[in-house]
Amino acid sequence: MSNMAMYLAEFFGTMILILLGDGVVANVSLKKSKGEGGGWIVVTTAWGLAVAMAAYITGWVSGAHINPAVTVANAFIGNISWSLVPGYVISQVLGGIAGGILVYVSFRDHFAATDDADTKLGVFCTAPAIRNIKWNFITEVIGTAMLVIGLLGIAHSNNGVGPLGALLAGFLVWSIGLSLGGPTGYAINPARDLGPRIAHAILPIPGKRDADWSYSMVPVIGPIVGGVIGAFIYQFVLNMWV
Repeated sequence: MSNMAMYLAEFFGTMILILLGDGVVANVSLKKSKGEGGGWIVVTTAWGLAVAMAAYITGWVSGAHINPAVTVANAFIGNISWSLVPGYVISQVLGGIAGGILVYVSFRDHFAATDDADTKLGVFCTAPAIRNIKWNFITEVIGTAMLVIGLLGIAHSNNGVGPLGALLAGFLVWSIGLSLGGPTGYAINPARDLGPRIAHAILPIPGKRDADWSYSMVPVIGPIVGGVIGAFIYQFVLNMWV
């Protein structure tokens, strides 16, 4: 598989992830949507299914990282070449921007009908329930470490999950959202947050606020740190077992 094919797959996969993931946030939070008020269970379920769908569509091409933290973590433990990392990350962020734009187009009238600027921003990117940068950062580290440990565990040859791997990855993200998502909205993916945040900044959304760039480094750097920690924890434990 050529590098360009893998980069395009990462772009397309991340775009699908954001279209379905940010789409459910728009559906449950924007005014006059038929899904308005759907709640946290709806949001976390749809995000898990979004991961599974994106992985099934693109995983056979690029591995469906659709997440810079997963890409960097895999490079740190030698699962992919570092030479692929810049192309993967750029493709993922661009896919996040494209997905955010598609969500806006899909819910354009509902953005106009919604007065609260924080709600509009929340469709695109994460925000903490209690703003405390240090602890928000730690939460993102823990959540992403769990994500990477889980993904590496699911993919281990001893499990032999085959085509079920993508679905199980979706269950993993669903579980993380249900269990750890409350404090920060569980970005656990820099592209999931940064790409749509950029889309929010450039789109002509009526009545929007600023993109809260002062918080944006938490869901960008926190997951990278957590992903690397998770990869090394998994490798350390695996080496103890074999």
